[in-house]
Amino acid sequence: MSDLLLLLSLRLFRARRAFLLGGLLLLLLPLSVRAQIVDDSTKVLYGAKTTRVLYESDILREQYEGRVIDTTLTYLHQQRNWFHDSTFQQDLGNVGTASRRLLWQTNTRLGARLGRTVFDKYTRDAADVPFYDTKSPYTFFRYDQSSAGEQVFELSYSRSIGKRANVGFAYERFASNKIFNTNGRENFAEHNNLLFFTRYQSTNDRYHALFSVSTSRHIVPEQGGIRPSALDVADELYPKNLFDYGKENIWLPRALNRDDRDQVRLTHTYRLLGRGLTVYHTADWRRQQNKFTDTFTAAVRDGQGNLLFYPPLPLQSNEGTDDRAELRQLENTLGLLGRTPAVEYRVYGRYRNGTLVTRTRRGVPGVEVPALPDYSFGQLFVGGTAAFRYRQLVGVEVAGELKPLDVKPDFTSQKAEYWLRGTARLGPLSGELLTSSYAPTLTQQQFSGNHYVWGPDNAFYPTDFRNTSVEQLTGRLDQQVGTQRFELAASVVNIRNLVYYAQDARPRQLDDAKRLLIGTLRHRLQFGHIFTDNQATYTYSADERGVRFPKLVSNSKVYYQSYIFKKALFSQVGVEMYYQSKFRGYAYSPSTQQFYLQDHFTIRNYPLVDVYFSADIKTVSLFLKMAYVNQFLPENGYFATPYYSGLPRRFQFGIRWQFFD
Repeated sequence: MSDLLLLLSLRLFRARRAFLLGGLLLLLLPLSVRAQIVDDSTKVLYGAKTTRVLYESDILREQYEGRVIDTTLTYLHQQRNWFHDSTFQQDLGNVGTASRRLLWQTNTRLGARLGRTVFDKYTRDAADVPFYDTKSPYTFFRYDQSSAGEQVFELSYSRSIGKRANVGFAYERFASNKIFNTNGRENFAEHNNLLFFTRYQSTNDRYHALFSVSTSRHIVPEQGGIRPSALDVADELYPKNLFDYGKENIWLPRALNRDDRDQVRLTHTYRLLGRGLTVYHTADWRRQQNKFTDTFTAAVRDGQGNLLFYPPLPLQSNEGTDDRAELRQLENTLGLLGRTPAVEYRVYGRYRNGTLVTRTRRGVPGVEVPALPDYSFGQLFVGGTAAFRYRQLVGVEVAGELKPLDVKPDFTSQKAEYWLRGTARLGPLSGELLTSSYAPTLTQQQFSGNHYVWGPDNAFYPTDFRNTSVEQLTGRLDQQVGTQRFELAASVVNIRNLVYYAQDARPRQLDDAKRLLIGTLRHRLQFGHIFTDNQATYTYSADERGVRFPKLVSNSKVYYQSYIFKKALFSQVGVEMYYQSKFRGYAYSPSTQQFYLQDHFTIRNYPLVDVYFSADIKTVSLFLKMAYVNQFLPENGYFATPYYSGLPRRFQFGIRWQFFD
């Protein structure tokens, strides 16, 4: 079986045509019956129940038994779950493109943050790496493909070394093809990530260690969106005729964004006095480099030589753009934790130091020079959590973090930052109060490139921002009634001093408070072999200052689930619909990697309907899906972002294969 796996992985890496690769995998399906170890009586020894997955959050709660590996079909076909952030997102309509979270989420990340997050969706965070406890070697393989060129590939392998250690690696690749201004199939975005990980626990079970090394490379051409013709501009606010896909012209034929990230993380714990007192330490080093390049041709200029897509006059070079920023930082966290059946606590201190380097190229052939002085920082954080539980009826938890005042070399101070969350639960009812105060990101505070510049000392675009403060009160109900489950939540969010990117693509700060009312409902029902899962989020804001949301975002699914072929195959067939109400969606600035407000384009309300079939054959799961089957009913397309149309109707298929030998 190991030889078969090696041969399969080599063929996958060398494949050039996606559907040939998919056909090869489907031909190999019958071999899956050999993917389990059996004894002389043909009884299964190893499988999903003998392999457990652990996360750092489990270790820091002293839960070492691990979780059962996910073998369900429920989310196999759902594209939101193909990546590392499964929240609802606004993107540029294709895999690998920039994206942002569509719904409000209060920030709890304090201190220095780069603020280049549009590619976070595709990057694995070192704090969320899965570790394994395996009784036998475990291999996970996943491949998803569509007729439009969307592609997801993942291969991971893990095995135990003796009874106390486990090592493994994982490789994943996300890719897509162009949909604008193309003749046939042309490669577009590509993301590659390589991960090595290991876990160790001592013989007496007092010491546990998790270690991982991850490196990712993300590259995507930035097209600037569809370049409308004169007839299209006449209907600019609500365009309807920009859905010729490959025939549509674009603004930027040579622009490119790169996002490179490297992470090394070690978390280890040592039990001092049973489960009541454990000391832990986390060392986390990470690097993020963002690089934007473009070459100016006659196609991106007007008759006077001014740039069309960007601000008319470049600031550094009139030949092209080469802007880059690199953040390197090291965090060390030291703390104590403990857990009993009724009480759980954790207290810690963390120190973060790092350096931000900003560079640009000037002249021909181009000389790299500092765009801003190098910025170094050192920041201290203290925090913790305490929880009390009484059976399944009552629970109280308090958690928070504080970053005290920073003192700079010139003896000026930065404001303190904090977040504090309190939660109380009584049966199916719970309430939560969250308050936070956080500084703007490093990019919001200061930026210098070939097209934009701002900073605290800039005379034209000053950015001497105050901390953003948020108070959020939430009530929830989670109740099972027979075969139905209801989940309701209502939140009131008060935001003060919000920092956002305004209509000129530069950061601004609101002078007064902003209030949001958010309601969420999810209802799940089982009726025999028929299941439904409906969820909706409604967001109300009195105006569009600072932040904008679709008032309604919903996802509904109905499917039939049962065994067929004398229980040899477990299958699911269903229909899923995503709906989003109209709103003036954010525009995107590729040179700064930021989404910003705009007032000239309305993204219409639209439904996306998918029809799918999923099946599970022992250790192999697969799905077949027709995505966006309602294209032309009534519209012939939709926009994910202003002047970025979503993908047309397409066929998708995928396979998930797990080996336990």
